[in-house]
Amino acid sequence: MNRRDLLVGGSALFATGLTWSAKTDSTTNVVTFGQSASLTGGQAAYGKDVRDGILAAFTAANKSDSKTRFELVSLDDGGDKERCKANVKKLIAEGVTSLVGLTSGAAAEACLPIVEEARIVMLGTASGNMGIRSDKLTMAYHVRSGYDDEYKRMLAYVKEFNMSRVGYVYLKDTSPANAAAMNAALEAVGIKMTVSVPLDRNAKSFEAEAKTLLDAKLDCVLFTTNAGPIAKIINLMAASKYAGFYFSSSFAGQALIDDITGKGQSVIMSQVVPRPNAIAMGVVKRCSEDLAALGTDTRIGFTSLEGYIVGRVAVEAARSALKGGDASRSRFRSALSELNLDLSGYKTHFTSRSPQGSRFVDVVAIDRTGRIIG
Repeated sequence: MNRRDLLVGGSALFATGLTWSAKTDSTTNVVTFGQSASLTGGQAAYGKDVRDGILAAFTAANKSDSKTRFELVSLDDGGDKERCKANVKKLIAEGVTSLVGLTSGAAAEACLPIVEEARIVMLGTASGNMGIRSDKLTMAYHVRSGYDDEYKRMLAYVKEFNMSRVGYVYLKDTSPANAAAMNAALEAVGIKMTVSVPLDRNAKSFEAEAKTLLDAKLDCVLFTTNAGPIAKIINLMAASKYAGFYFSSSFAGQALIDDITGKGQSVIMSQVVPRPNAIAMGVVKRCSEDLAALGTDTRIGFTSLEGYIVGRVAVEAARSALKGGDASRSRFRSALSELNLDLSGYKTHFTSRSPQGSRFVDVVAIDRTGRIIG
């Protein structure tokens, strides 16, 4: 790795070879977190929003506490599993306290054997991927709901409005546990899937997938993919005068909302954090202020708010660990396992028996101008 300066947590870390170092005095505790994120490629907007949300939380914490500094080392994986695994191995070797805010559920799942062997917490992956939520796992901790909860909420709406012909579009490189969660949610409301369409998240064209969906004469299409494919498929189906509904999981993030704004299209989305326009909520107000103070062009949205909440959870768990002497990996995990946190509008509660911190799910409609309604 060539020498370069990285802005992390409001201060510069210097990378020389494989050694990360930060200038600090002897009275300052430095807690370093590692992130592998999709900062380039088809999920770049999503990855940057998550990263900047975490950075905003860390920077605010650093300003309020002169005795502790929180640092984030973010490495780009472009949404690729193998690059993510290499990044995670590097971050672990460099001694980060915890992994935080990975942005690809499929890549995070591929990293599980590495994480379990190293006994390092993988906190707040920005995905509902069910493959990282097995009861057999011990190091994956979740700040947000999984797809099982999202699917149940979306399909409750599908059932309520008497839609019966349902299409499901998903990424073919993701866990079969996601499909199992979808099937369970369908069975619970007595609906059978009409057609399932797997796709490549990095493909350039989705004409064949759109045709398959159109030919099935569907009442609605449910997507669990990154934003790019959804926007392209909606464009193709709209051009063919499709009159049904589009539903998306939270994984499409703020990028999908930005994509469809001004195109005369609308989508119903499940979300796992509060609405970013609910400025009366403490967590939303603080996130908006802390993002502005960060000095980047990132604005508050569903995805940056999710990253911010993950950052706040990481900070509070580390502070709790430091009360016992240090923020070692084992002490950080112990502190996280007992964390009960109210961020004024979003609560997380972990226990020694449950790594699932929240089951919050909201369903919102994005209208043709990009407004959050419903």
